[in-house]
Amino acid sequence: MWLTPLHRAVASRSEEAVQVLIKHSADVNARDKNWQTPLHVAAANKAVKCAEVIIPLLSSVNVSDRGGRTALHHAALNGHVEMVNLLLAKGANINAFDKKDRRALHWAAYMGHLDVVALLVSHGAEVTCKDKKGYTPLHAAASNGQINVVKHLLNLGVEIDEINVYGNTALHLACYNGQDAVVNELTDYGANVNQPNHSGFTPLHFAAASTHGALCLELLVNNGADVNIQSKDGKSPLHMTAVHGRFTRSQTLIQNGGEIDCVDKDGNTPLHVAARYGHELLINTLITSGADTAKCGIHSMFPLHLAALNAHSDCCRKLLSSGFEIDTPDKFGRTCLHAAAAGGNVECIKLLQSSGADFHKKDKCGRTPLHYAAANCHFHCIETLVTTGANVNETDDWGRTALHYAAASDMDRNKTMLGNAHENSEELERARELKEKEAALCLEFLLQNDANPSIRDKEGYNSVHYAAAYGHRQCLELLLERTNHGFEDSDSGATKSPLHLAAYNGHHQALEVLLQSLVDLDIRDEKGRTALDLAAFKGHTECVEALINQGASIFVKDNVTKRTPLHASVINGHTLCLRLLLEIADNPEAIDVKDAKGQTPLMLAVAYGHIDAVSLLLEKEANVDAVDLMGCTALHRGIMTGHEECVQMLLEQEVSILCKDSRGRTPLHYAAARGHATWLSELLQMALSEEDCSFKDNQGYTPLHWACYNGNENCIEVLLEQKCFRKFIGNPFTPLHCAIINDHENCASLLLGAIDASIVNCRDDKGRTPLHAAAFADHVECLQLLLRHNAEVNAADNSGKTALMMAAENGQAGAVDILVNSALADLTVKDKDLNTSLHLASSKGHEKCALLILDKIQDESLINAKNNALQTPLHVAARNGLKVVVEELLAKGACVLAVDENGHTPALACAPNKDVADCLALILATMMPFSPSSTMTAVNFVCFKKDNLSRTTLSNLGSMVSLCSNNVGSEDGYNENDSDSETF
Repeated sequence: MWLTPLHRAVASRSEEAVQVLIKHSADVNARDKNWQTPLHVAAANKAVKCAEVIIPLLSSVNVSDRGGRTALHHAALNGHVEMVNLLLAKGANINAFDKKDRRALHWAAYMGHLDVVALLVSHGAEVTCKDKKGYTPLHAAASNGQINVVKHLLNLGVEIDEINVYGNTALHLACYNGQDAVVNELTDYGANVNQPNHSGFTPLHFAAASTHGALCLELLVNNGADVNIQSKDGKSPLHMTAVHGRFTRSQTLIQNGGEIDCVDKDGNTPLHVAARYGHELLINTLITSGADTAKCGIHSMFPLHLAALNAHSDCCRKLLSSGFEIDTPDKFGRTCLHAAAAGGNVECIKLLQSSGADFHKKDKCGRTPLHYAAANCHFHCIETLVTTGANVNETDDWGRTALHYAAASDMDRNKTMLGNAHENSEELERARELKEKEAALCLEFLLQNDANPSIRDKEGYNSVHYAAAYGHRQCLELLLERTNHGFEDSDSGATKSPLHLAAYNGHHQALEVLLQSLVDLDIRDEKGRTALDLAAFKGHTECVEALINQGASIFVKDNVTKRTPLHASVINGHTLCLRLLLEIADNPEAIDVKDAKGQTPLMLAVAYGHIDAVSLLLEKEANVDAVDLMGCTALHRGIMTGHEECVQMLLEQEVSILCKDSRGRTPLHYAAARGHATWLSELLQMALSEEDCSFKDNQGYTPLHWACYNGNENCIEVLLEQKCFRKFIGNPFTPLHCAIINDHENCASLLLGAIDASIVNCRDDKGRTPLHAAAFADHVECLQLLLRHNAEVNAADNSGKTALMMAAENGQAGAVDILVNSALADLTVKDKDLNTSLHLASSKGHEKCALLILDKIQDESLINAKNNALQTPLHVAARNGLKVVVEELLAKGACVLAVDENGHTPALACAPNKDVADCLALILATMMPFSPSSTMTAVNFVCFKKDNLSRTTLSNLGSMVSLCSNNVGSEDGYNENDSDSETF
């Protein structure tokens, strides 16, 4: 308890003892295991004199205990008025709240200490305060029946219908707890008797359901409560009486107008609910009052269905007496007899049969009542049904007989009901044994009554398969005696044998029974897997041990992945299974057996990070340098997946550091690519100690390339510490290119700072510099970094394109802006097709880039520059519909009459293809014939001569010149030159 002598002295209210202890330096702030100080104890025990001695020695009287309660809380809880007065006088916080936000007033109201409540209120306590769940002092007093406190609070004017977080008022709580005096007081004060909470329940619902709510219900009904109001799930107060069997209250509700056949959201009437819970007296009351016994509820079931399903035979008798068609099915085709068979009450079955129920009826899945009884292992029900003539070999729509269901009775349902807690383990085992005996008893009875164990369902499984799958040892023994071990038949159509099913589900006892009867332990399923493979994969150690002891092979490979049981065990890290398998592996080849991808068990263990499995395999001397079909070793896999301890164990085994996979990549490459700087450093030291240390993969990429490409700065720093990485080797797409293309500015900065400055202009095999890469990807920060390190802004690649051209062609406006405005890139440079950056930007429809370039062009010759196809930027911009660019080009003097290699002007370049352009030219020529007097003729001819076209021209040069004429006739015969561009 951690109580000090001072705590005990205070608890006994011994003022003298307290003074002596304090005189001898007793700690007044000492706490017990609940963090309560001597003051808390004094407040709880009304030790006023002791408190008067202690309080002057404290820094605060508001210290809280583990629950957040102060001394004032304790005093209020115990009703000590004098102590409350003292604490308030000494500065106690009257509105202090505990960890549930409850004030001293809550506790005083709950305990009914009216004097304390009045005192707290007089000192300013909030009467409307709420705790974390919204409970007010009125809620607290009402729930505990403290009528005097309730009256006092109501006289103070508190909100009578205030709700908590669940929507419950004080009246709800009073009804729930059967506090009839409080209910009477609240209703007299005008509480809303029909106020629903957040679930739609009114106080009447609570009164109908609660243990002591009978008088509360009468008070509510007499005060006008709606007896037919329904909650959000459709339940009326009458439903609530049916749930809890309050038949007297049900009579009260019915007499006051309660609707007998009111249905909830599931379609259930109060009679359905009463039948479900087996309240016979209530059923009698409802039927006497005229309840419809043939009304359909949930899943179209009658009340009789529910009574039979829940094994309430007396209720069944009451419901049968009302008379209706007994074999009427629910929406799944199940009759009342099906329900009774599932419920397991033989009295219900006999009662239904005596009333004419047909035991041959099938549900929508073709199952008879016998199937249901067998599935639930109800022996007496099975016995009754079979005795009265039920066909034991009747199959359902899946081809299963009652024997299949009896063999498969499931223990999982019992586990769910009992839970998996340790304290339930013994009870669970007893239930399992009981269920096993019941299943065996049912199965034996069916076999004695000519049930055929050889019948297979539509998937080829017989009752032996089902018993094996669900682990029923006794059932298996009975079945194997009758089947003469015929379950090994390969023509059954079943994809898995009983042995596979038992092994996969971990039923070692059932497996042992099967092993006694089997000849071939290595039979395979449809994927070629053996039972040992499946048991190892699922980690069922006892099954693995049983199979090994009987001689199952660990070398059999499946048909799909070609894995062995060794592979299967390490995939999920089942080390115990692996150990058992390795103990019988009599040669090293077994340990290093490979699957279809060439993977050994060690590779898989490392890849999945199963440390214990890796340790065990290394202990058994597994080959650490074995390679798969891709040339990868276990070390490659460990570094790729990042399993640190696995990698460390491999390195301790002197694994090959520079072994290359099929792409020429070493573990160093993977460490650099994945950012494992620590491993990279260790691997690098080991690699440099070897004579032949090549760091290039098949494409010439080094670890530095990969570190830069993935932005792993720590790895770059590790690599640059070595002299061999301070110069670029391997693929000409250098580490700097790799860093820039993926926008790793810090990585690029590391390289530029550690290596010669000339690397800023290094070129790849296409002649492109890092500046090209930055421009291509629009990595502005990297671009600026390169420019600060004196990158050649006008360097051209093998196709003649500069970084500006690259950016313009790809629409990278940010890069274009920097290159044009800050780096002052040369706008006159042309590529091998004589395209300028303006051509390239316009050709791809990148309007913003084109405008940025145009803004810096003042030279008209550059505006009208032609490429190999004799196209000017105006041709290209017009063809791509760049209206703003075209306007800007025209404003800067772009020639509208320049013709390309097809003889098309920019206007005709807008046509989708050459044929359309030619047609357009012909039509325009016809619409505007050539006029010799045209003032523009000479000018237009000059434009054509300048183009020096000797090959392709328009079919009528004169017509084109006429087309370009600006002469517009007027009524006065006055010729006015029109310079509007819309004329062209």
